[in-house]
Amino acid sequence: MQSKEFDRWAKVREQGMLRYVLLRGMLCYGLPLFLIMTYVIPHPRLTTAQSVFLWWALAGAGYGIAMWKVQERRFRKVAARS
Repeated sequence: MQSKEFDRWAKVREQGMLRYVLLRGMLCYGLPLFLIMTYVIPHPRLTTAQSVFLWWALAGAGYGIAMWKVQERRFRKVAARS
């Protein structure tokens, strides 16, 4: 992790995990995924409500939580060396 990345992540983590998951996971990842999987490549057996839950909520939150954990591990590794 470069010092620029370290500083940027320090600012992001001050805002908290919930905000990160909601903004980066659900909004920036889950919403585009939902739109693509619902309107561009629709599943023949899923309703729009099921697609919202599956693609937007679950996938977005899962992605956000996973990325938070990866970044935290990288951040703590660098912070421990300092």
